[in-house]
Amino acid sequence: MNLADELASGIAALGLDVPADAQRRMLDYLALVDKWNKAYNLTAVRDLGRMLTHHLLDSLAVLPHVRGPRVIDVGSGAGLPGIPLALARPDWQFTLLDSSHKKTTFLRQAAIELKLANIEVACARVEDWSVSQPFDTVVSRAFSDLPEFLALAGSLCANDGVVIAMKGIYPHDELAQLPGNFRLHGVVPLQVPGLGAERHAALLQPAVAA
Repeated sequence: MNLADELASGIAALGLDVPADAQRRMLDYLALVDKWNKAYNLTAVRDLGRMLTHHLLDSLAVLPHVRGPRVIDVGSGAGLPGIPLALARPDWQFTLLDSSHKKTTFLRQAAIELKLANIEVACARVEDWSVSQPFDTVVSRAFSDLPEFLALAGSLCANDGVVIAMKGIYPHDELAQLPGNFRLHGVVPLQVPGLGAERHAALLQPAVAA
C-alpha cells in the first residue's frame, strides 16, 4: 500500500471526510517536513510511513473535538497538529505559535507552498504573546504538562472555547494538579490507525463557561 492509500485508509478509519485535494496536500506537507528535516531537525521521526501515522493521522484524530472557526496551535513545531487540521478545515482560521525562528521559518514556507491562506504564523513565547480576540480552540500536541500549559496559554481560550492537550497515556498526575480556573470536560482516547500506542486528548474549558 502506498502513502496515498495509507492516508485515505487512515482517514476513513478515523471517520473523517477529507477531500482528495486536501489529502494530496497533506502528502505534500509530509514531503516538505522530510526535505526540511535534514537541515532544521523538525522531528525525530525520519521515515515517511511513520510520519504519516505518528504525525499526520495522530493530528487528524483530534479533529472531531476541535471547535472553529478560530484555532491556535501552541508550540506548533513542525506544524502539528495545526497544518493537518488547517488542510482538513479550510473554512477555519489557524494560528501556529512557536518560539523557534527555524521552525516558524519552515511553517511560513509550508503555508506558502501548500497555499494555506487560512494560516497565520507567530514567532514568540506564548507567555509574551497576546491577542485581541480569544480562540475557540487552544490546542497543543507536545508543549508541556497540563498545569503549565493552562498557566501559559489558558488566557488565549474564549470563555465558551476549549483547550485540548494531546497526550500519550492517560495523564492522571497532571489532571490532579489542574488550576481552579479550568474544569475538565473529559479525557478521550484517540484511536490512531497504525500507531499502536496509547493516545488521549484532555478537553478543558474555562470555569466561567456554562
